[in-house]
Amino acid sequence: MKNHFKIRKEFLIILLSVFFASCLTNVEEEDLVDDEVVVVDPCEDITFAKNVKPVIDANCIQCHGSGGTSPNLTSYSLISASANSVKSEVASRRMPQGGSLTQAEIDAIVCWVESGALDN
Repeated sequence: MKNHFKIRKEFLIILLSVFFASCLTNVEEEDLVDDEVVVVDPCEDITFAKNVKPVIDANCIQCHGSGGTSPNLTSYSLISASANSVKSEVASRRMPQGGSLTQAEIDAIVCWVESGALDN
C-alpha cells in the first residue's frame, strides 16, 4: 500500500510541476506582448499637396512668388529644387519674415524634405 501512495505522490508532483510550468509560459508570452514597442512614423501621412503646398501658399508666395525674391516657390518643381533651403529656413524660424509657422507646419515641411520631397 505504501508503494501505491508513493506512486500517486510522485504523479501528483509531476502533474503540479507541469501545471505551474504551463502557467509560467503563459505569463511570459503576455509580458512579451505588453513590452512590444509600436513605432509610428510621424512623417507617414505628410504629403506635398495636403501639408506642404498650403503652408507655402499661405506664408511664402507673397515674397517668393513670380517676380519676387529668390527662390521662386510657385510650383512643385521650383519648391522641390529648393527643398533643403526651405527646410533650413523654416526649421530655424528665419522664414517666413514678418510671420511665423506653427510647429506642426514646420514639422510637416521637415518631414516632407527628409522623406525625399516627393510630389505626392
